[in-house]
Amino acid sequence: MTVALPETIWMPRDHDRRAETQVREWLAARTGISATELPLVRDAQDRPQLIAALDDHDINWSHSGDGLLLAFGSGMTLGVDLEFPHGRRKIAEIARRYFTAHEQAWLESRADAATRERNFHRLWCAKEAVLKAHGRGLSFGLDRLQFVEADGALQLDHADPELGDAAAWQLREWSPAPGYLAALAWRPR
Repeated sequence: MTVALPETIWMPRDHDRRAETQVREWLAARTGISATELPLVRDAQDRPQLIAALDDHDINWSHSGDGLLLAFGSGMTLGVDLEFPHGRRKIAEIARRYFTAHEQAWLESRADAATRERNFHRLWCAKEAVLKAHGRGLSFGLDRLQFVEADGALQLDHADPELGDAAAWQLREWSPAPGYLAALAWRPR
């Protein structure tokens, strides 16, 4: 079975409303189901899920700064993360606490502070995207999965058995708007 790539949508975030409200409006326009009738629910870990007529689809979203990013696809489980790096994080301290020893060494080997900060946020986005797809989010543990860089792209190298086979996960990284970093993770259902 061929699985189409997930659709990603970037939009300005309306700070006067919940992000989920904006997502529901987009999904209503996309599916023709009214925003109030959409079969969008939350599971026990608060992960959004589509049920009933849309149960073969998955949706996830993230917001940071003034941006909202959502992903939508069928035949897969997906997660997305968006970061607007603000330079106030103590990245070395956070990496020591939450990243694997290999990831820490990789970050420390970067040439300068700006490159280390960008790569820290790349790793953070990638990890959070996988963990959001998994459904447990950051509480599962950022150190329970490890990424490596190959040919300039991050790849999931090792994952806790609860996350399944690391090779089954796909990752796309990009900048959806100036100053933002994003990651989309998905695997077939």
